[in-house]
Amino acid sequence: MYEYFKGKLIEKTPTEVIIDCNGVAYFINISLQTFSQIKDLGEIKLFSHMVVKEDSHTIFGFAQKSERNLFRMLISVSGVGANTARVILSAMSTDEIANAIVTENVEVLKSVKGIGTKTAQRIILDLKDKVGKEDTSSELFGEAHNTNKEEALSALLMLGFAKKAADKALIKVIKNEGLTTTVEDLVRFALKIL
Repeated sequence: MYEYFKGKLIEKTPTEVIIDCNGVAYFINISLQTFSQIKDLGEIKLFSHMVVKEDSHTIFGFAQKSERNLFRMLISVSGVGANTARVILSAMSTDEIANAIVTENVEVLKSVKGIGTKTAQRIILDLKDKVGKEDTSSELFGEAHNTNKEEALSALLMLGFAKKAADKALIKVIKNEGLTTTVEDLVRFALKIL
């Protein structure tokens, strides 16, 4: 219903913010990931997702579209509600979550409070194909870095590696080395994994 809220930051805690948008104050739930990104800025913009229930309307805000996209994927999984998705996003970065899903790492997901083995397996089963897709992972890793990732993936494919394995290796490299890695370094580190 609401794409984003842009306004003056009135109040901020690790789990919620109040934003004044032209005289109307909105109470928005956030993750620790968003909390760490908004700092104490005067004016902020949060991408939003509204959860409508019989007895409440709750707004969740995200500093990045990629975090909101992952939140929406998580709540599409049976048994994962909005608050559970927010806990997952608070415990790990979007890159770490995507990597855990793509590499089918149940233990990493189980390390999040409230996530058991069955829920972790369900998240992986339901989201592996969605998170593993090129366009989704590019949203998760950001546009600027996506160019390097795509070029590195192309190079690995030319070297004869399977697309799925190469993509997994690149996601792992990006998680470990960061977003500033050059195409050459991405390929070099990925080759060590493959």
